[in-house]
Order: sequence, then C-alpha cells, then structure tokens
Amino acid sequence: MARTPSKMLPLGTQAPAFSLPDTVSGQILSLDQIHGVKGTVVMFICNHCPFVKHVFTGIVDLANDFLNMGVSFVAISSNDVENYPDDAPDLMTKVADEQNFPFAYLYDETQEVARAYDAACTPDFYIFDKNRSLVYRGQLDDSRPENGIPVTGTDMRSALEALCNGKEISLTQKPSIGCNIKWKS
Repeated sequence: MARTPSKMLPLGTQAPAFSLPDTVSGQILSLDQIHGVKGTVVMFICNHCPFVKHVFTGIVDLANDFLNMGVSFVAISSNDVENYPDDAPDLMTKVADEQNFPFAYLYDETQEVARAYDAACTPDFYIFDKNRSLVYRGQLDDSRPENGIPVTGTDMRSALEALCNGKEISLTQKPSIGCNIKWKS
C-alpha cells in the first residue's frame, strides 16, 4: 500500500466553496447548504482505498456523536473513476448505504474541489469553525490498516470537543496517511 501524507493546508485558511452532486440524495449540495452552526468537517475519501475502509466505522461514529452538537460532516470523492471504476458514483451510493453514512457523499468529477483544498490522500480530513476558518487538518487517529491500533478518532474527536466547547484546539496535528488521490492524467 502506498502511504501518501496530507499536505497540511495552513490553519486559518477559509473553506473553499463548492457545489457538487450528492450520490446519496441525488441533489447538488454546496458548502453554504451544509455548513454547521459550530463547524464543518470535510473528508476526502473513496470507496476502494484500504486506509479509508479501515476508518469507515470511526468516521460514522464521529459524525453520529457530533452532528447533534452543531457540527456538519461531508465526504467527497475526487478520484479518477475512469481508471478506478470502484470509485464510481453509483458505487459511492452503495457504500454510503452499506456504511450508514449520516452525511452526504459528494462526487468531485472535475477534481477542482480536491485541488482547492490541497487534498493529497484518502482519507484527508479538515475541520472548519463556524466562520469557515480551518482549525484542524490531519489524521483521524494513529490507527492504520494492520498496525493493531484500534480506530478511536482520538485526534479529530479532541479537536471537535474543543471546537464545540469554545476551547483552544491543539496546534500539534499529525498528517493523515492514505492512498494518494487518483488524479486524472
């Protein structure tokens, strides 16, 4: 498995706007429509990456724990589906259903949104505050496929708890590690 780290977009960066098709509802959703009262979690994921599959339960648990606290979640897949057909929109719908995603799963066909967020890998996580300013980017936790560490979401959970409680978010943030985004040639 290739191990590509997050590029670690600078803290304070404003969330780039987007408007993308949701493979779950069939609607076009924008950042304006989905942003949370307290914050917004933007996740770049895909269907086929073993690093993403490893954390499906963790990201669903995290979303279920924080959605009722004013934090919204959105997943985006930007992979080239011509060369990686397992990441096609119809299969995104299937994965979202199988994993019980409580959030939209958007398809970034042009890859412009991934480029705007400087996303590098799947999974790649970003937390923006109520003003859409980046307060966290990096890993869910230290768990990786086959390293024996359980998926807890500790790193993101700590950041979200601080965000929801008006406390400082630690500046010690580790990059996520995963499969590289499958860019179109």
